[in-house]
This record gives sequence, C-alpha cells and structure tokens, in this order.
Amino acid sequence: MMNLNQNILEKTEKVASKKLMLEIKDLKKSFGNNYVLNGFNLELYEGENLVIMGKSGSGKSVMIKCLVGLMEPDSGSIKVMGKDITILNRMDLDELRTEIGFLFQGSALYDSMTVKENLEFPLRRHKHKFGHITDTTQLVIEALQSVGLADTIDLMPAELSGGMQRRVALARTLILKPRIILYDEPTSGLDPITAKEIIELMRHIQGQYKTSSLIITHDVDCARVVSERMILLIDGVNYAEGTFAELKASKDEKIKAFFK
Repeated sequence: MMNLNQNILEKTEKVASKKLMLEIKDLKKSFGNNYVLNGFNLELYEGENLVIMGKSGSGKSVMIKCLVGLMEPDSGSIKVMGKDITILNRMDLDELRTEIGFLFQGSALYDSMTVKENLEFPLRRHKHKFGHITDTTQLVIEALQSVGLADTIDLMPAELSGGMQRRVALARTLILKPRIILYDEPTSGLDPITAKEIIELMRHIQGQYKTSSLIITHDVDCARVVSERMILLIDGVNYAEGTFAELKASKDEKIKAFFK
C-alpha cells in the first residue's frame, strides 16, 4: 500500500467529514485458484467523484457486479447508504437499487424500443419508488433535457450516434433520480471529441444532481478531469489512493505504469 503523506491525510479527513454513501470492506472473490479480489476496500462519500483504475482482468468488473448484487463475494461487506447488500433479501435489494444508477459500458440501450420507451423501462420496473405514473412524458423529457437530447425522444437507438446513445443511457440512469451513479468505462469506444463531451457531462450531472459517482475507467484523461480522488486496483487490493496529481507523481513503478 502506498504511504500517504500529510497532505493526503488532511484531504482524506476533509472528505471523511461528509456522509458515507458506499463502503466496501475486505472484499474477496475467487474463481477456482484465480484470486481476483484479495481484500479490497473502498469508501465513497456524498457528492464525491471517485475513480477506480486497474488493468484488464484486475477485478474492476467483478467488484462492480458484487456491488450491485449480481455476484456474491466469498467474504467481506458492501454497505450502500448503511445497508449491507450481502444480507438483504431480494425485495429490499431491489428497492435499494433504485438509489444506484448504472451507466453500462456500451450504453446497453434496447434496440427495439424508442428513446422514450428506453427511459420508461426503469420507471415501470421500479414502481414502488414513484408510485403508479399514468403519463411518464414529463419525466422522460426532463431526463433527456439534462443530457441535451430532448429532441431525440421518438428516435430509435440505431438513429443515434455513439455519443448520443451514451447520453441517452445516462438519461435513463438519471430518470430514477439515484443518489449514487456507477460509470463503467464511460468513454470507451468514443472518439476523443465525443469522449470529452461525455466527461464534461459527467461533471455537469454531479453539479446539478449532487450525485456520488464511482467511475471505472482506463481513460487517463477522464480520470484527470473528473476525479476528486482515485484508487488503483492492483493485485486484488486498493494498492494506492490519492488525487490524480499525487498518484502521477509517485515513484512506485506499479503506479507509474498507469500514467505512461
């Protein structure tokens, strides 16, 4: 584990004064003899942008799947707003998921549905949060306006560019008004200009909705712009933590490899 200097400790204390939204403790997950997570720890605070970086196969996707309850860890705890998801029943877990938005890598829009129908889908899936809504149009328009795409409401995903699809997917995430957003490689597969637009949109969303964001990315530019704090996932643990500038200045060869 990287030794934190006094400057990092002071910043950590400042962050820790905020409300803890997400806490992962000693998370372990293996597949046969392949030990993917070996005691990973993470804390995400209210209104924070936290970036997780790790090489391919380092366990980022496994960690996210455990976090949203799609995969069961071997041991450890995962608390979302104080609730340990590893012991929740299915109904309570489903309700808690409405507070967690997930922007999938590749957008994952339903090809056979219009933009409006894509955004309506989570509203129908989680009726307990908003009750029975007879007309979802206003909620859909508001979500699309937040990503600058209100005029796409009747289009099909195939009629949208890759960047527009990513924006619509983010609007679908926002429509449930989550308190936490998980971004899985938000700029993957996009050209540099479009990637920059998505990065700026992520910053705008955080400012407008005061969300707590956990961002999984290989994109160093994305990490530099959006992160308030970073964790490097190496050898199944949170090997190093700090700001982008602090980690980039490290002399540790394992850390330096991320910034070359």
